[in-house]
Amino acid sequence: MNYKFDGSKVFFTSDTHFYHGNVIRFCNRPFENVEMMNETIISNWNNTVGLDDTVFHLGDFCLGGSAEWTKILDRLNGKIYLILGNHDLKNLRQGYIDRFEHVTMQMHIEVDKQKIYLNHYPFLCFDGGYKDVWQLFGHVHTRKNNTGIDATRLQYLYPTQYDVGVDNNNFMPVSFAQVKTIIEKQVEESKMKEQ
Repeated sequence: MNYKFDGSKVFFTSDTHFYHGNVIRFCNRPFENVEMMNETIISNWNNTVGLDDTVFHLGDFCLGGSAEWTKILDRLNGKIYLILGNHDLKNLRQGYIDRFEHVTMQMHIEVDKQKIYLNHYPFLCFDGGYKDVWQLFGHVHTRKNNTGIDATRLQYLYPTQYDVGVDNNNFMPVSFAQVKTIIEKQVEESKMKEQ
């Protein structure tokens, strides 16, 4: 299994929640219905990600069974690695798993020499968290005016952590370069606070 990747071809996303009607209300997503949400996210994905690109999806991919998963997977660009979210677990028995490059609970990867820990959930402690390992996550649906159950806890995140979920990124996958810029800025801002 290859864990080293070329940064110019790597994207991250999470919490697409395809076919999940209630998520629109829960997260104040700007869509009238599931079809509109699905189509917007698919279109944003394919306008961002090329056929040969690699996408790390950090969980809560889709609701429904293999018919829904297959319909979505048939339309998405890129080679997709799925880090399982809480909503994905119950679908593991279906036959779509072989459509992903790899399906796992967590992953340690290296992109252009940057070590990154991928998990659906933000972690307070993770290997390398005190050094220069990044942790990318989803689950918490970070957004403006976030009133979610986890909102108050997010102040404890390290500057090297970032929510790659669609709610936090204009319903688009984010490139490695974008994540790098964001995390470097967060690190810089945290150093300023310490002075």
